[in-house]
Amino acid sequence: MIAIKKYANIAQLQSLIALFFMCLILALMADNFMTTDNFWNVMRQISVNVCISVGMTLVILTAGIDLSVGSVLALCGAITAGLLKFGISIPSANLFIGFTVFGAVIAGMLAGGVMGLVNGYAVTRFKVPSFVATLAMLTMARGFTMLWTQGHPITGLGDSFGFLGTGWLLGIPMPVWISGIVVFVAVILTNKTRFGRHVYAIGGNENAARLSGIPITKVKIWVYVIAGILAAIGGLLVTARLDSAQPNAGMSYELDAIAAVVIGGTSLAGGRGTILGTVLGAMIIGVLNNGLILLDVSPFWQQVIKGMVILLAVIIDKSNQKDE
Repeated sequence: MIAIKKYANIAQLQSLIALFFMCLILALMADNFMTTDNFWNVMRQISVNVCISVGMTLVILTAGIDLSVGSVLALCGAITAGLLKFGISIPSANLFIGFTVFGAVIAGMLAGGVMGLVNGYAVTRFKVPSFVATLAMLTMARGFTMLWTQGHPITGLGDSFGFLGTGWLLGIPMPVWISGIVVFVAVILTNKTRFGRHVYAIGGNENAARLSGIPITKVKIWVYVIAGILAAIGGLLVTARLDSAQPNAGMSYELDAIAAVVIGGTSLAGGRGTILGTVLGAMIIGVLNNGLILLDVSPFWQQVIKGMVILLAVIIDKSNQKDE
């Protein structure tokens, strides 16, 4: 346990140093980087990735992977928007069910939890590799999104819902508040609860964890459910910010989430990493995206650079494993 904490502290320090030098370089190269408006813009942008990445961290800590989060984000955002604007109509029964903002948000989060539950059952009950199970969910969720929206955006969702994505509270954007609450709860969950200890134990050595009496199946299912719910929250933020549920929302978001987790020091082998490290990783990805845009770097080169950063983070992770 001491070795895990020591590794996590080193990984966080590496991420913090990388973030500092990245900000320093961008401040020298882009005049409008070190401004208050740009700071809050970056924080709003990374809020979605933070929510997704926290869920991804829990999955990767158990030595799994979740490739479906981007599609789950899109579907849950579309479900929330559709219920909020159109409700549920059953003409044969002469029945119409309308939804408040709160009701639609809860429905979207429940949808995310159900998709996470399907992922968890596929991985645990049917022994499908997490890569394959979540890849299948990625495809299904994207298809369901197209069916739900008929390939068209759902717009005009109202100011009350839009407040979640564009509003401010006590001088801080709402998405930052929401992602901050997610991080706070996740830190408590991983550091102060039995569930968190079980997550680390499963990722560290699943056979030893099973012999210790840890309910492997139950913990893993809950991890995927939480990841699905957090992806749904990310979908709510995206939809509220745009005042529109886009059928193609969340494309490649799973890559940014995995990048944030790995850059933040969480091992792809499982059992090592922290939520705060992931937050730093998300900040690095967000600052990198923002800086490349401010420097007017081609979107194609942006993809190349982000890929190189991810590769470098994985190489560092593998080097740290060999040194232990």
